[in-house]
Amino acid sequence: MPTFKPAYLITGEDHGRVAERRAKLRELAERESGTGGVEVLEGDAAAPDLVAAALMAMTFAIGRRFVIVDGVERWKDADAEAVAAALAGTGDDMTVAFFAREEGRAKVPAALLAAVEQAGGDVRAERTIKPWELPKWASARARELGLDLAPGPARALVRLVGERQQRIVRELEKLALYLPSGAQVSLEDVEQLGARSAERRAWTLADALLAGDGAAAARAWLELRDQGERLPGLLYVVLRRLRDALAVAVRLDAGEAPAAVRRGLRMPPKAAERFLADVQKTDADRLRRAIAALADLELASRGGGPGVLAEDTRTVELIGALAR
Repeated sequence: MPTFKPAYLITGEDHGRVAERRAKLRELAERESGTGGVEVLEGDAAAPDLVAAALMAMTFAIGRRFVIVDGVERWKDADAEAVAAALAGTGDDMTVAFFAREEGRAKVPAALLAAVEQAGGDVRAERTIKPWELPKWASARARELGLDLAPGPARALVRLVGERQQRIVRELEKLALYLPSGAQVSLEDVEQLGARSAERRAWTLADALLAGDGAAAARAWLELRDQGERLPGLLYVVLRRLRDALAVAVRLDAGEAPAAVRRGLRMPPKAAERFLADVQKTDADRLRRAIAALADLELASRGGGPGVLAEDTRTVELIGALAR
C-alpha cells in the first residue's frame, strides 16, 4: 500500500508530464479513499480563499482525505501565504496536492513552495529537456515502453514530430502498439508510423474556423492541447489560413471569377474547391475581425493584455465565438 505525504507540489513547463502526474495521483487517491475521499479544485474553484476554506472544512469522510488543487501557477505570493496557514493546520489524515503548468510569466509563487516544504511535503519539477538532449531522452522513454530506440531513429523521431516532449511520448506509445515488445525501432518504422498529426490537426482547426464550425474547431483544439501543443504555435497556422482566405475574399470582391481564383490556389483541387466555398460563405470584413480577435488571443496566451488566458474552457469559448 502506498504511503502519502501531507503535501505535494508538481510544477514545470512540461505540461504533459504534469498532467500525467496529476492523473496518477488521483488514481492512487481514489484507490486509497474512494471517489468520495478525493476533492478536486480547478478553474474558479481553485481561488486561494476557496482552497483555504476547503482545507479547513470539517468532513465526515472516513480515512485519508485528498485535496487536488490545479492551476496554482496563477497565484501570487500573497495568495500562497493565505493558504499556507490552512496547510499548516491540516492533520495527519489529509494530503494536499498542488499542480502548476508553468509558462512565460505564469510561475509558482515562492511562498507556496516554502509552505509545502514546511508542511513536510514533496516538490517535484517537470522541466522541459534541452533540444539536443531529446534523442537520448526519447530512447530512455522507449525503453520504458519495451522498445529499443537507437540514436539514429531517435533523432529522426524528434525531427519528425518536433520538440514537445508529450508529442514524442505519444508517438512512442503509438510505436509500442504496432511493434512487438523488445523490438528495435528502425528509421522506416519512425517514418511510416510517426505521422505529422499536429500539423494536420492545426489545419483542421483553421479550416473549421473558416467554415464557421465552432464544434469542430473546439474538438480540434482539445485534441491538439491534449497532445501537448501550445496555443501560440498553433496560431501561426490558423492566422496564415485566415490571411489566405482574406486575400481570396478581396479578389472575389474585386470581381475576379471564382474559377480563376481557384486555379491560382496552391493546394489539391478538392481542397481548393472546399476552401473557396468556405470563403464565399463569409466576407472580407468578417475575416478581418477574426484575424484581429486571434491577435488578441495570441496576446492573452503570452500573458499580455487585460488578463492572462490560462484555461482550456476560455479558449474553447473564444474559438466558438470566432467561428460564429
